[in-house]
Amino acid sequence: MRRLLPVLLVLVVGMAGCVHAFNVRQFSTSAALYQAAMARYQAGKWDDAITAFERLTLDLPARDTLLPFSHWYLGKARLEKGERLLAAQAFLRLSETMPADSLADDALLAAGRAYAGLWRRPSLDPQYGFLAETQFKLLIGIYPTSPLVDSAATEIRRLEEWFATKDFETAAHYQRRKAYDSAILYYKDVVKNWPETDKARDAMLQLVQIYRLPVMKYEQDAMEVCDALRAAYPANADVQRTCRAPSPADSASAPGVGR
Repeated sequence: MRRLLPVLLVLVVGMAGCVHAFNVRQFSTSAALYQAAMARYQAGKWDDAITAFERLTLDLPARDTLLPFSHWYLGKARLEKGERLLAAQAFLRLSETMPADSLADDALLAAGRAYAGLWRRPSLDPQYGFLAETQFKLLIGIYPTSPLVDSAATEIRRLEEWFATKDFETAAHYQRRKAYDSAILYYKDVVKNWPETDKARDAMLQLVQIYRLPVMKYEQDAMEVCDALRAAYPANADVQRTCRAPSPADSASAPGVGR
């Protein structure tokens, strides 16, 4: 009996699991399965909800009114489970297959945010950041009267700050190592690609400092960047300080990033 007791316990637990397992086949209609899926979703049973909503997205006809909601809640359940990539794919299936549905713009915003959540720091690969930006821009372009346009624009601005930060940090890396030509290229990319970001101003300030270094002697370039800085940020203290006429001592010891 002592040897059999562990085996019996495993069998009992397994039978209990079978009794309470969620089985999509036990529902005779799609409406009944949808109600069960929503009940599981509201109870926080994410695996069961995902199983049910996924089945609905496969079985429901294209014009069934429950289909867009099934895609929507499939995406939301995956988000709750931390499956951001799969969530984004679920939201995109909604927006791509049912672009006229009232949830289509919501789905694009949700897909963009799911992708954005996968880009955790500016220093990491920005692939998911670009995918997120694409969804937000699609929302603005396809649904210009949507009440979600402002939210999408805010998300784009946040992403652009991160894109700019990534290139700025790369430029600063080269600047610290005195690879000034490479630093200049990356700072210029920040200014050209993300001119509305805070990092664009910071990049221009660093360009002035590099141009004024004795080893560079690009004083004319420095003056042109300063003219642009004064025009764009006339009251900024950093601009006023950096773009004042440099003394010989300043030129010999321009601080640069990270010093």
